[in-house]
Amino acid sequence: MPVELLDATQKSALATRLPHWSVQEERLHRDLQFNSFVEAFGFMAQVALLAESKNHHPNWSNVYNRVSIDLTTHDLGGLSSLDVELATEIDALLPA
Repeated sequence: MPVELLDATQKSALATRLPHWSVQEERLHRDLQFNSFVEAFGFMAQVALLAESKNHHPNWSNVYNRVSIDLTTHDLGGLSSLDVELATEIDALLPA
């Protein structure tokens, strides 16, 4: 199935579907804080494996126990179903 950009209706539904993420300038954004650098880095390693398996990689940063993630589909110039899928799987890695 070809990947397409999300339309305005799909973007507005993201607030309900992905409540911990915000839409900022054609990207999904989430900030996370862990108990330690080791926890943050372990989480990033898990996300890296997910991203590599999908060939869809986040823009992210890490400072000590904080991780910031931005998802966008560069090839299409905006948000796509790939971003939503990866965000959903990232959320599933975190405790409820």
